[in-house]
Amino acid sequence: MSTKPTTDAPATSLFARIWQQVLVYALKFGAVGLVGFAVDLGIFNLLILGVGGEGWWAHPVGAKFLSTCAAILVNWIGNRYWTFRNDRHRHVAREFVEFVTASLAGMAVTLAFVWFTYDVLGFQSVLASNISANVIGLALGTLVRFVLYRFWVWGYRPGEVGEPHLTSATGTTTAKVRR
Repeated sequence: MSTKPTTDAPATSLFARIWQQVLVYALKFGAVGLVGFAVDLGIFNLLILGVGGEGWWAHPVGAKFLSTCAAILVNWIGNRYWTFRNDRHRHVAREFVEFVTASLAGMAVTLAFVWFTYDVLGFQSVLASNISANVIGLALGTLVRFVLYRFWVWGYRPGEVGEPHLTSATGTTTAKVRR
């Protein structure tokens, strides 16, 4: 009689698949996001504090637009070459356009929240602007971006060169070709 505890192989397999397909991506996505956040936060605060002078860019919505655009470029490089490096597509220009589109969707969520709290609710302090832009708005926008990046920008594209395709009636797939 064996004294080893039994393990549930299907549960372990399920956990391993979830780890590989979602959690590893989420952790890498978060690390890249922290770098982008630093860029975003720094530029945003410099602009709303008037370092760039007077203009539309000194308003929290304008400042957030510019700071997010800079962060989008930083994040695309980090996500393409690290987070989703095994899922890159051959069509770099299309991937970049999709990434920017997904990023703009997340930015729209953030900007709407900043506009609402600053112009509608009247919370116009630097602290209130940072909370609405860089805490609540960013969290909501990040959720939108992660889903769009993972499942659209770097998602499975059936029939495309280098993409996996079904090889049997059991639903097994061939491995992705690294690019």
